[in-house]
Amino acid sequence: MSRNILVIGAGKSTSYLLDYFLEKSEEEKLHLTIGDLNPENLPQHIRDHKNCTANHLDIQNEEDRKNIISRSNIVVSMLPAFLHSKIAADCVALKKHLVTASYVSDTLKALDEEVKQKGLVFMNEVGLDPGIDHMSAMQIIDRIRDQGGKIVLFESFCGGLVAPESDTNLWNYKFTWNPRNVVLAGQGGAAKFIQEGTYKYVPYHKLFRRTEFFDIEGYGRFEGYANRDSLNYREAYGLQDALTLYRGTMRRTGFSKAWNMFVQLGMTDDSYRLENSENMSYREFTNLFLPYSPTDSVELKLRHYLKIDQDDSMWDKVLELNLFDQNKTIPLKNATPAQALQYILEDSWTLKDSDKDMIVMYHKFGYELDGQKHQIDANMVVIGENRTHTAMAKTVGLPVAIATLAILNKKITTPGVQIPIKKEVYEPILKELKTYGIDFKEYEVPYLGYNPDSVSNGE
Repeated sequence: MSRNILVIGAGKSTSYLLDYFLEKSEEEKLHLTIGDLNPENLPQHIRDHKNCTANHLDIQNEEDRKNIISRSNIVVSMLPAFLHSKIAADCVALKKHLVTASYVSDTLKALDEEVKQKGLVFMNEVGLDPGIDHMSAMQIIDRIRDQGGKIVLFESFCGGLVAPESDTNLWNYKFTWNPRNVVLAGQGGAAKFIQEGTYKYVPYHKLFRRTEFFDIEGYGRFEGYANRDSLNYREAYGLQDALTLYRGTMRRTGFSKAWNMFVQLGMTDDSYRLENSENMSYREFTNLFLPYSPTDSVELKLRHYLKIDQDDSMWDKVLELNLFDQNKTIPLKNATPAQALQYILEDSWTLKDSDKDMIVMYHKFGYELDGQKHQIDANMVVIGENRTHTAMAKTVGLPVAIATLAILNKKITTPGVQIPIKKEVYEPILKELKTYGIDFKEYEVPYLGYNPDSVSNGE
């Protein structure tokens, strides 16, 4: 009797996830059911697999949704986060385990009591970030604590980037994930974190000018800017006493300074719609955000406005995106500035078929042990195979798949709405991820505190 795994939503990040279930389907007696709005877009080898059924599913159709969930043993939702709540409610009602790669929403948290009563596992945040970041961090934090150490500093950065061999533009960047999320990154409130015991807040208009730098062996230099709320995980990781807690996003050096041009111009704004955006040229779009001048060209106005010299590398980055092109047009009706900018960027930053992406994650742990301060730096680099089997799909999909099978095989049994921070969860998942080349390198380095050059009172 085969066990039925239902995967709802088979988008960009599911290539490794689906392959994993099908590769294990014989030995683990699995049947994979896929529910998606466009099942015809699935690769042939998945659609034709004898242990797979691909169904058309509109999750707004309550009858179809409940019907397909009722026939499964466990549900994996790879839908956008805001759509999980319907699936979660059905899973509680129909007594099915649930796995997602998304942040735990308040709606999901509210189901915790009922999920526990029914002995169900609702595992969330078990993708890349959130996911591998939790598991790899907790493994080292628990190890330090088991030795009697006390964590005083934790920093964590992650970035979806382009592999060195496919890095062909001046921004050293291509879209490897949802482009909209990239364009809107950092909006919706100040970034907040804690440094050496002092709370820090960075407003959106300053976010991309406050960066940290780090070197990753074999891959060169990177920069990071703060995520919106670094303090979310203080409780979960048990870091209430840590003096520094900082989480951020990684890019290649120079990206943030250049991205800041769009922020200062107002091109990343998603709060209003442009008049006559349909068929507007890239040049007209750029001119919308610049003052009127009877004599100066759009190019000159932009340089004045942003104070960029002609021999500045920033100017070359602007030119590379064809922002002054009169012939290239935006086909979107009633677009917000952010949507129009996204269209222009996708024109330049979309992965080609042969392009490879790269995931980089970096953690820094500072701790006290026997009166001495120590530091561990840990990093992970994963390179994709091609445009379908990306490093992003690998690092998001595989931990989800491994967690799903572990729940099905009763290796993970603690019920409740949870994230993967307990040993019973992260140990087996990280161990199996290693066999796929997803692994952290650790370095013992001298403890530098937050900023070794700062004045002694550490403001």
